[in-house]
Amino acid sequence: MQWLDTPSRYGLVSRVLHWGMALLFAWQFAGMVVRITVGRSPLTAFMVGSHGGVGVLLFLLVLLRGGWSLLNRGRRPHYERGLPGLAARLGHLALYGLMVTVPALALLRQYGSGRAFAPFGIPLMPGFEGRIESLVAPANAVHGLLAWSLLALVGGHAAMALVHRFLWGDDMLARMAGRRGRVREVAQAERA
Repeated sequence: MQWLDTPSRYGLVSRVLHWGMALLFAWQFAGMVVRITVGRSPLTAFMVGSHGGVGVLLFLLVLLRGGWSLLNRGRRPHYERGLPGLAARLGHLALYGLMVTVPALALLRQYGSGRAFAPFGIPLMPGFEGRIESLVAPANAVHGLLAWSLLALVGGHAAMALVHRFLWGDDMLARMAGRRGRVREVAQAERA
C-alpha cells in the first residue's frame, strides 16, 4: 500500500483526503440546495443542522491537506508544461484559496455573532453578550457567493478530469483514483 505520493500517482493519504473532502463538500452543497428548493422541513433541518460542524471539519481537513501537500511536494505528480499546466496550477490555487476562505469567514461570523459554537458537541467558541459587526458583516456579504464560486470551480475541476480521460486519453484521473492509468507525464518519462 502506497501511503506517500509518487511522481506517477497520489498516495493513499492524499487520495483519502481528496475524496473524503469531496464527499463532505457534496453534503454541504446538497444541504444548501435542499434549503433553497424545499425550504423549512425536517430534511432541511437535518442537512443544514450539520453545516457548521461539517464546515469546521472541512476547514481542518483542508489545512491538513495543505500541510500534507507541502510534505509531499517533491514526490507528487508534476503539472504539465505550458498553458495547460499553468491553468491547472491556478485552478488548484483558487480551489485551495476558497476552501480556506469560505469556512474562515463563517468562523469569523460565528465568533462575531456572540453565540456559543460547539460543533459535534465539542466546545469551540464560548458565547458572549453583544455582537461584533465587523466580524459578522464580511461573511454575510460574501460567504454564500464564494461558496457557490467554489462549487463552480469544483465542477470545472471534475470536468477537466473527464476531459483528460475521454478527450485527451491520458487518464489524469487515475493519479487520484488510485488505479494505474496512462498518465501523459509518466509515458513521456518512460520514453526519455
